[in-house]
Amino acid sequence: MPVQSVPYMTWLALSLVAATLVGCASTPEPPPLPEPVAPSPTYQPTAGRETRTAPLESPRPTYAGPWEDPSSPLSNRTIYFDYDTAEIKPEYLPLVRTHARYLGSHSETRVTLEGHTDERGTREYNLALGDQRAEAVKRLMLAEGVLPDQMANLAYGEERPAAAGHNEQAWRLNRRVIIQY
Repeated sequence: MPVQSVPYMTWLALSLVAATLVGCASTPEPPPLPEPVAPSPTYQPTAGRETRTAPLESPRPTYAGPWEDPSSPLSNRTIYFDYDTAEIKPEYLPLVRTHARYLGSHSETRVTLEGHTDERGTREYNLALGDQRAEAVKRLMLAEGVLPDQMANLAYGEERPAAAGHNEQAWRLNRRVIIQY
């Protein structure tokens, strides 16, 4: 039986070496876990019901100025115009003067006067009319004591309509100047 035991012993020895090598093989360590992230300000389930978590910090200030307070006369910042004109209607003179008084007493505050038109007319004509409307508001504010460097004009023409539609109701809302603080 010595002849038969050699191959068996060889096989046994090789099996032991292979088992040892496999058992000793190192396994790569898993990558580290990411750092915990603060919960987002969304609804999160808690014991079968949903609760709202407060945001950690607001992306913009809670109070930027009186123009964001709905009870302030400065919250109304839109002056509407008649068709094909840059003349400020008499009913909007007090509104422009209110903003001019505020700007006059807050010389560090800057505004952009955005001129808009309805969709009728060519693009070039509407940009020019939007600029004329913004310039009309600027002239009135200058007359009320606002410093020239507190205001900038920006004409959008028909590019940013306030109301979609192709009728007088939509056009009336699109012919405007917005005072942007």
